[in-house]
Amino acid sequence: MTTGIGYNPAMLALRFVLELTALVCFGYWAWHVTPGWARYLTVIAAPALVAVVWGTFATPGDASRNGETVVATAGGIRLLIELAVFFGGAAVLYAAGAHAQALVLAAILVAYHSASLDRIAWLLRH
Repeated sequence: MTTGIGYNPAMLALRFVLELTALVCFGYWAWHVTPGWARYLTVIAAPALVAVVWGTFATPGDASRNGETVVATAGGIRLLIELAVFFGGAAVLYAAGAHAQALVLAAILVAYHSASLDRIAWLLRH
């Protein structure tokens, strides 16, 4: 079992909330940038696509997940995917006009990732 603050149950719970938040942000963005009836499709498709990428590409043995993966991915690539999803959520929230909320989310993400340097180091080693 990997130890460190990045693997603390409270941090893993926060990470899960941030994952869900990112998915909601992608849906919010899709709703605001897609005109007409197509928004009903994109509000589901955008977060679903992000969730598929998130769940498919993982680093084997990652203790912050169940340790299993569909497509074994190098830790550095997984870190890039995670940063793209998390900070992408803040970016699309900003693009949809929710500027203050996006900046607050980005600040929370910086704090979370700063506290999870042990997990980031693990990813970069694998």
